[in-house]
Amino acid sequence: MFSWARIVRSGSERPALVACDEVDLVVVAVKVPHHRELVRTALSAGKSVLCEWPLGNGLAEAEDMARLARGRAVPTVVGLQARSHPALACARHLVADGYVGEVLSTTVVGSGGARGATVGPGDHHVLDAANGTTLLTVPFGHALDGLASVLGEPEELRIHLVSRRTSVVDAESGQPVPMTAADQVVASGRLPGGAVATFHHRGGTSRGTNFRWEINGTEGDLVLTAPIGHPQLSPLTLEGGRGTSTVPAPMTVPESYVRVPRGLHCPEEPPFRVHSLRQ
Repeated sequence: MFSWARIVRSGSERPALVACDEVDLVVVAVKVPHHRELVRTALSAGKSVLCEWPLGNGLAEAEDMARLARGRAVPTVVGLQARSHPALACARHLVADGYVGEVLSTTVVGSGGARGATVGPGDHHVLDAANGTTLLTVPFGHALDGLASVLGEPEELRIHLVSRRTSVVDAESGQPVPMTAADQVVASGRLPGGAVATFHHRGGTSRGTNFRWEINGTEGDLVLTAPIGHPQLSPLTLEGGRGTSTVPAPMTVPESYVRVPRGLHCPEEPPFRVHSLRQ
């Protein structure tokens, strides 16, 4: 029988729990600064690990965990689940089958939800850049991975971080809270084959566009939209147009892209993307 264990964040019982023979997979889903300690504990016990993204608090931590994982004969997975969303999987095959022709460019605009004008009393940690849960690492990181799964890994990428807000207001107390994490992420790059890519993720929400991803080609266009700039959590709408069409039209994602049991088929809920995750 396959067993899961979510490790408690503190306490002397943690190593003993991970070492139990009944535990096959350890899921690390806590705040980013605690990821490395828990992943290393699980790997040292010879357990498979599923760690949510971002894997580490910075590149050095991620590389440290990757080195340890390579020395263990166990499966390891990082939860970049947007690429497993049925709409993205369908878009990937449409592009590969030539629906848009040769990809010329792609543009992503998204809102991060957090790091806007207000913050919830339990979310102050996302405002501190040192905690690693930033606009860059979370919504932008998931969107970038989703794009790479459809169009290929960028061969060149330049990223600029800008802090337009240096404080936000606690929604409960009304008091200002300092923010050191950037609230604007702007990136541009080049994809395999020469297509250009541009990104803009901003903190908070917009009265206009909160997530829109366009793929523009010589023969047609694909457009994916969502209510927030987190494609790994959002219901995604896929539209397309080619030939003589002048505007994109809704496209139905075939049921064959739904890789979860019927009883779990809940595409409007965030857990759907997690259930769809593949190694």
